[in-house]
Amino acid sequence: MTGTGNIVAALPFPTAAKPKLADSQLRDNLRRATHTIRDKRLRTVAELPEWERLRLAGAAIKDDVLARLPELLVEFEAAATAAGATVHWARDAAEACGIAVDLALSTGTREVVKIKSMATQEIGLNEALEAVGITPIETDLAELIVQLAGDTPSHILVPAIHYNRHQIRELFARRMPGVDLDALTDDPAALAEAARRHLRARFFSARVAISGANFAIAETGTLVVVESEGNGRMCLTLPETLISVVGVEKILPTVRDLDVFLQLLPRSSTGERMNPYTSAWTGVTPGDGPQQVHVILVDNGRSDVLADPVGRQALRCIRCSACLNVCPVYERVGGHAYGSVYPGPIGAILSPQLSGAGANATLPFASTLCGACFEACPVRIDIPEVLVHLRQEIVAAAGATPERAAMRAAAWVLRDRRRYSAALRAARRFAAPLRLVGRPDAVRHLPWPLTRWSASRDTPLPARETFREWWSRERA
Repeated sequence: MTGTGNIVAALPFPTAAKPKLADSQLRDNLRRATHTIRDKRLRTVAELPEWERLRLAGAAIKDDVLARLPELLVEFEAAATAAGATVHWARDAAEACGIAVDLALSTGTREVVKIKSMATQEIGLNEALEAVGITPIETDLAELIVQLAGDTPSHILVPAIHYNRHQIRELFARRMPGVDLDALTDDPAALAEAARRHLRARFFSARVAISGANFAIAETGTLVVVESEGNGRMCLTLPETLISVVGVEKILPTVRDLDVFLQLLPRSSTGERMNPYTSAWTGVTPGDGPQQVHVILVDNGRSDVLADPVGRQALRCIRCSACLNVCPVYERVGGHAYGSVYPGPIGAILSPQLSGAGANATLPFASTLCGACFEACPVRIDIPEVLVHLRQEIVAAAGATPERAAMRAAAWVLRDRRRYSAALRAARRFAAPLRLVGRPDAVRHLPWPLTRWSASRDTPLPARETFREWWSRERA
């Protein structure tokens, strides 16, 4: 079944990216943040001489999971149910939201606290809760910033990466109820303290919490959340009811597999040796923590991705966002240009596969294919390979187009040395008058039908002399 929710771009990537490229403040914020995280990651990864072996192990475990996913999901359901949890299955975003909303309504609450969760963003759970009069409160600091701004996340790990601390201070002063304006500065510690005071009362009064999960252990029915602020620990222990929305690909076979991923994830995401908080829970423990535990296993297009022998490697993703932090395209346009909750290189391959066609069809072309994302990925997702694979599918589905005809003509010319030489001579004759009018190296705009080719790039003129001609002249 094709996925739905906040994974379908409303605008083609080139259209959405154009105004972002003109936003110099956005580019400054992105460059500073991504370079800080990527440098920190490189230092902590360099501490482990066995890093490549860990990457291979992570990829192998995930591939094993994908090869027997139905079996492991059933095993997880049986173990979680035996431990007192209730497991629900959702085919798409609407079904997942419907289950979560009904569960929240059944408690009579009008407010829920939330742990940062890509799965709940994907299915649009906040919007579904608000539609029935339940207020979701994001407790992750970056998610809280985005929620107070009425904005949407632009990064998987750092949703408010497009804001600097001065902007956040102004936002807190305007939107955070009860904030102490005298104590509020743009110092990070002061901003964190303001958020802590704002959220503490919500933690103590909340009867329902909603989470995602980084991992779901099939052999024990255990869910695992890793985080840095402690807000997750508060949500997982204080409320009476806990609802966890989990993508089906989050399964790991055994607890022992965590040994690999709890080394890969923190170093790749925040450049830390280990996460400050790692919470694991299995069903219900009488007298300790939530007494009603629900797990919603969400497909939402993942079965379609699993069926693609090349594209299925995208389901190895552990949402570390290392690929975003090294991507030259993401660094210049940010996450909103991708139109999906999954931005950057991983979003360019995951969103089109989850949702099918539409505006997402432009996402696989939002890449230079430089390969930095593959080098950074802790589970060795060959993103460039999948990008090319998806591009081939999109081009094949489009049928005959002027661009395809042009590429075939270029291939015909390049296959024969004499045809190539003749074409080069013709191009040089075309370029000669352009150089006379002051364009020595490149043309800014080409005439129709090549207008689109030069819409966002200069077209270099052919060299005045080819290497073969230079070689012949020098030898003579």
